[in-house]
Amino acid sequence: MTDRRNELAGNLAKVERRIAAACAAAGRAREEVTLIVVTKTYPAADVRTLSELGVRHTAENRDQEAAPKAAECADLPLTWHFVGQLQTNKVRSVVGYADVVQSVDRSRLVTALSREAVQAEREIGCLIQVALDAGENGRGERGGVGPGGIEELADLVARSEGLRLDGLMTVAPLTGEYAGRQQAAFERLMDLSTGLRAAHPAATMVSAGMSGDLEQAVAAGATHVRVGSAVLGVRPRLG
Repeated sequence: MTDRRNELAGNLAKVERRIAAACAAAGRAREEVTLIVVTKTYPAADVRTLSELGVRHTAENRDQEAAPKAAECADLPLTWHFVGQLQTNKVRSVVGYADVVQSVDRSRLVTALSREAVQAEREIGCLIQVALDAGENGRGERGGVGPGGIEELADLVARSEGLRLDGLMTVAPLTGEYAGRQQAAFERLMDLSTGLRAAHPAATMVSAGMSGDLEQAVAAGATHVRVGSAVLGVRPRLG
């Protein structure tokens, strides 16, 4: 376990240096960017070690894995983010442990989240997942709503009991006009965030950037970056 702890500590330090350098290059304070460590496919023991190393935000994308892991780590001072595509039949379980759902992309999901949050007497933070490969009003290959759908969905979240509208999230698209142009994609997300904050001033969170493109996300103005493999290592193949 000592070897694994040393490995995680070293990787975490490298990521911290990358974020700090990106903030300095962008003229931003390091405190403006929150690191979320994506712990999917890795055990609860790693989550516990990361918490001991100072990590406070963790993310998962599959409820089947996340629910037992979060339960095992319930004593830790962590904020849990759900970042995967979320089926409505998994909402009750996810509301049981997630503090923030970053993948809100349809009204039916908002309704389900609100119902279960009220039932559980919890407030769930919500990010609208924006698909920049979907045209103005389409849906993305990996979930998300086109830019034209943000306003209606955000208004619905804002008036739904048990939910809190926190901001926007995106994944750098693999197709469309922003494919291979992460910086431009993240700058587009920031423009959309500015528009959202005109109507919802408290929705300041912008989640963008992963292990391979966190520098571009920080340069564009992201407030949160989601880093997995750069901290935990290359993930084992599933199946």
